[in-house]
Amino acid sequence: MTLQKLSLVLGGANSGKSALGERLVRSAGKRLVYIATAQAFDAEMEAKIAQHRAQRGTDWRTVETPHDAAQALESVTGDEAVLLDCATLWLSNHLLAESDVEAEADRLLAALAACRGPVVVVSNETGLGVVPDNALARRFRAAQGHLNQRLAAEAGLVVFVAAGLPMVLKGELPEGVA
Repeated sequence: MTLQKLSLVLGGANSGKSALGERLVRSAGKRLVYIATAQAFDAEMEAKIAQHRAQRGTDWRTVETPHDAAQALESVTGDEAVLLDCATLWLSNHLLAESDVEAEADRLLAALAACRGPVVVVSNETGLGVVPDNALARRFRAAQGHLNQRLAAEAGLVVFVAAGLPMVLKGELPEGVA
């Protein structure tokens, strides 16, 4: 089994979803592209970004784009495989910028469909906890759930990661990836 055109890796914070996403992209045997959506607003996030950079190594072409993942996907060639990490931060960035989230999601889904290389999208599953106590958090949770459902509907592979263990919800993992 080869890597699907679109794969979605879901999980909670620090569940191992990014590491699985990296393994999936490497399994394609293509040049590696990392689309990073995080922004470092504090020392903790700076450290997390540095940890991700060190973990994946230097053989990735990295595109840092907190808002315009669609444009980054347009530059991908057929001999590249992409990790978009992550849809959750991308969505948060758009919510905080008061963007038209539905229009941006439409644009992202269109870019994923048109991308010339396979793409693995990492995203947080945010619907497993309690109902948030404020309007912005509830809006975010609803928007994230809707985005994840749209991504999952288009993806050939959907994997939920808990405690570093992948649980396939749709499709099959490529050989050698677990």
